[in-house]
Amino acid sequence: MGRAPSTEELPLLLGGVFGRKHDDHGSRGEPRIVSFGGGHGLYAALRAFRLITENLTAVVTVADDGGSSGRLRSEMGGLPPGDLRMALAALCDDGEWGRVWRDVIQHRFTSAGSLEGHAVGNLLIAALWQIHDDHVVGLDWIARLLRAHGRVLPMSSLPLTIEADVQSTPSEPTTVIRGQSVLAATPGRVTEVRLDPASPPARSETIAAVEQADVLNLGPGSWYTSVMPHLLVPDLARAICESDALRTLTLNLGAAPGETADLSLVDHLQSLHNHAPELRLDYVLVDALAAAGEPALVDIAASLFGAAVRTHPLTSRRPGQHDSLKLAACYRDMLLDSGLLAEEQW
Repeated sequence: MGRAPSTEELPLLLGGVFGRKHDDHGSRGEPRIVSFGGGHGLYAALRAFRLITENLTAVVTVADDGGSSGRLRSEMGGLPPGDLRMALAALCDDGEWGRVWRDVIQHRFTSAGSLEGHAVGNLLIAALWQIHDDHVVGLDWIARLLRAHGRVLPMSSLPLTIEADVQSTPSEPTTVIRGQSVLAATPGRVTEVRLDPASPPARSETIAAVEQADVLNLGPGSWYTSVMPHLLVPDLARAICESDALRTLTLNLGAAPGETADLSLVDHLQSLHNHAPELRLDYVLVDALAAAGEPALVDIAASLFGAAVRTHPLTSRRPGQHDSLKLAACYRDMLLDSGLLAEEQW
């Protein structure tokens, strides 16, 4: 087998989105956008942003320890592929080729044997990682197969474990919970969340994407297991906080079962500030109905982050989920108002 291409060479080989030369706002005057998260929340954000730009990078959490991802992580020792696969699926081309391959990588085996529950895409990603011995090279080759409109990068080169202090009731002491899948299902209030190892390295490609971005977006997604971890990787948090890009936070629609069951949106902001006190934001984006129920949100966003609150109907017909088309309209209006999109593009 010949030498595998380096991460610097691969974008040139792949062409398409990765091979374009960028002007001040990316190719064709489109803004360079980096969106952070994992799972279904990041999927919704990416489906929205790809309607606005092809200069799109997803930065994905790597702390999943449940299901197919957890089994592969335990058996092979690499990054959990599931959230990375979801992000790739969100960026698949909309033609027949992309739709077919999206369905393939999202397909889960039903069997009486060891393949039960495994997603095809997880196995494909794991195979490419084993062949190339480089997470980013493997993800870029999958993106090429899918004709993806954007790039998917891990937030760190190490598989991480989430650890949290959880208080079941105000009168009880905190309990230490380890593992994303356990934390997601644990009732009570999270008082602190951290990563193990405590100071994991960020991928150089991820830092470069942040430094070149016009827009950085956090969320939506599972608050402590998909959104918060990005600000617990020291080099990545520093790059985000020092960036001159437009910085936005897409809030969840409200409390979610498990880790944020009793958290208001104001509580979400306070917990984010507690873990990343240096973070400043330009905008907090929130569903109009959810915002109407929390009048203090505007003042809290301004005082903690220096951010303005933008409201827009964002809920889909599926309970508890964002509508990607409504998100796209919200992002478009924000970028138009910020001068990062031109009216004639719309």
